[in-house]
Amino acid sequence: MGRAARHAGHPRRPVPDPQRPGPDLSLHPRSTPVGTVPSPNIWHHTATYELENRAFDRPGRVTDALRGLADWTGRDVLDLGCGTGFHLPAWAVDARSVTGVEPHPDLVGLARRRTRRWENVTVRQGTAQATGLPDRSVDVVQVRWAYFFGPGSEPGLRELDRVVRPGGVAVVIDNDATTSTFGQWFRRGYPTVAPDAVERFWQARGWSRQPVLTAWEFDSRADFEAVVRIEFPPRVAEEICAQHRGTSVDYAVNLWWRRF
Repeated sequence: MGRAARHAGHPRRPVPDPQRPGPDLSLHPRSTPVGTVPSPNIWHHTATYELENRAFDRPGRVTDALRGLADWTGRDVLDLGCGTGFHLPAWAVDARSVTGVEPHPDLVGLARRRTRRWENVTVRQGTAQATGLPDRSVDVVQVRWAYFFGPGSEPGLRELDRVVRPGGVAVVIDNDATTSTFGQWFRRGYPTVAPDAVERFWQARGWSRQPVLTAWEFDSRADFEAVVRIEFPPRVAEEICAQHRGTSVDYAVNLWWRRF
């Protein structure tokens, strides 16, 4: 599994990001753990992906839903596929400990620098199916677009069975392709993804669904178009940019969650 491609070089050397200045983190496969699936958006467009993180869910609806499912105050948190560590400081404010696991060594380095002032945060290289954590060591797990679409996630789910304590909660955040403007774009860009099959997969394994309607909200039109172009195939991305006006869009997600 690792950090899976969100829509199906040499480290530490900055090169132009086609949409936004920033490093291209493409690496020889031996630089990442066995079983890693590349994530072309954040690996190739790290700075643009940072814009996307900043634009997603500014109202905090996903965060509120996460806390409602699994309040992490005073608990041990695992962020699987943590990328550059964007979310780790927010967890660290209330959690007893926070561990970010990420397969890409340069992203691990960025996440460590981002959280270097937080004594309760650890970032380690690993994959969804091989976190390297002790048995029964975490209470709350976030998996935010690091592996999803259901089928294919089985090795990562087995690892959750090992590392989550009894009573703990894991939450997988996934796009909801059945609703919202973003969902319509997603269906156009990725028509082979079958929402019904995804739902059957999670439900058959005892996971529940909590839908959340939030938004992308960008500071500029240039930022919006840059992110659209790293998330959708070129033809669909250009159609979206030509047809959609403004810098925001309604965006639906599913929180698939399970108590252990």
